[in-house]
Amino acid sequence: MSTFTDWDIVRNLLLAARWTLLLSLVAFFGGTVVTLPLLFLRLLNRPWLMRLVRAYAGLFQGTPLLMQLFLAFFGVALFGIDVSPWTAASLALTFYTSAFLVDIWYGSIRALPKGQWEASRCLGLSFGQTLFRVVAPQAMRIAIAPTVGFAVQVIKGTALASIIGFIELTKAGTILNNVTYQPFKVFGLVALGYFLMCYPLSRYSQFLEKKFNAAHHH
Repeated sequence: MSTFTDWDIVRNLLLAARWTLLLSLVAFFGGTVVTLPLLFLRLLNRPWLMRLVRAYAGLFQGTPLLMQLFLAFFGVALFGIDVSPWTAASLALTFYTSAFLVDIWYGSIRALPKGQWEASRCLGLSFGQTLFRVVAPQAMRIAIAPTVGFAVQVIKGTALASIIGFIELTKAGTILNNVTYQPFKVFGLVALGYFLMCYPLSRYSQFLEKKFNAAHHH
């Protein structure tokens, strides 16, 4: 019989949950860095650039994240490059995140009245000045609720990184279950862990949406 106490199980899952959160943060930060230039290209309104960005978003949105993780881990190895599960998971989740963020943020900018661009032009502001001083601050208010909501999907998405051997919350649960043979307890705690990470974000996203809609209608 295993000598694992309940506290050992909880402690190990908490340690693994750190990696889940860290991977989510890296994916989100990396996703933002990749999204900003893509968003800028899309706003330039050049048909071929817009098509290129749309194709990029469609590729990562339209294929399973699991497949993207496999390709990042095993595909890169075909070129003789050795990647760790951490690097592969970070890369795959960064591209996956950026593909959704570029749509969310572009939609938020498009939701603003067209007149804002024209009025800024009349005031002699350049495209860049209009974007950063006038459009971006307003678009951020629209984008924040769906962005926070999408963060929940990213946290859940990190669970798939367990497939390529990255030890986050789901993988740790599987390992602990193999040692303790207490699936109900172990996976119950794993589920609780995800709930504690995701539920506050979901609630916050709903709160922001209500707040924005209320401000919008006044």
